[in-house]
Amino acid sequence: MPDYLDDLRFAHVLADAADATTMDRFKALDLKVETKPDMTPVSEADKAAEEIIRTHLQRARPRDAIIGEEYGVQGTGPRRWVIDPIDGTKNYVRGVPVWATLISLMEAAEGGYQPVVGVVSAPALNRRWWAAKGNGAFTGRSLTSASRLHVSRVSKMSDASFAYSSLSGWEERSLLNGFLDLTRDVWRTRAYGDFWPYMLVAEGAVDLCAEPELSLWDMAANAIIVTEAGGSFTGLDGRPGPHSGNAAASNGLLHDEMLGYLNQRY
Repeated sequence: MPDYLDDLRFAHVLADAADATTMDRFKALDLKVETKPDMTPVSEADKAAEEIIRTHLQRARPRDAIIGEEYGVQGTGPRRWVIDPIDGTKNYVRGVPVWATLISLMEAAEGGYQPVVGVVSAPALNRRWWAAKGNGAFTGRSLTSASRLHVSRVSKMSDASFAYSSLSGWEERSLLNGFLDLTRDVWRTRAYGDFWPYMLVAEGAVDLCAEPELSLWDMAANAIIVTEAGGSFTGLDGRPGPHSGNAAASNGLLHDEMLGYLNQRY
């Protein structure tokens, strides 16, 4: 099996470039923000970060395809780089430091493309997480100064910490009652939102997290980091990986039980 370590090192280079771009405009008083057709915000920093990542990829990996939130699909082939230049744009534009650049490499495999490298870089938090298939998941300031990630061993819902983003998405999909049942039966709930709960699952600080609507670029990097840390990452339908348009991540021990709650309809 390929070790993907060269791709992982390159993904860190991409994240470094994105971090410099996003931090330069974070909390800028003249930051330009627009509303996209789906009514979500996009800032000039989102666009600039994706542009710089694409430029590096076109020079160093010209045969690889690129899928990005702001500029769509470019190229075809068995390898695809998936980019979310700023995951947590609403936080970014309000000066909240919980946002990150998500970079993943996906390769063609049985059952469709699967993530093999993932980097999540949150420079305003001074944190970065990463993983490569078969090599484990890590967090730290650099590849040479890192700690290995492991999910928790919590095996009872009554002892579990559950993270989510908001209530509205569950309500819109007629899934709110099952979601609320889960919140009542776990030990603790917190709405950290965006990339962060998945990283907390990978670290073992949180045991469960789920979101009812997501895009591929929201999930690909998170998925490989959670699974390489020993956890489970699926859609609400139980399909492994970032392919279902929604996500559930856990330490693995509580995964099926969580899906049982979240698929209840009333």
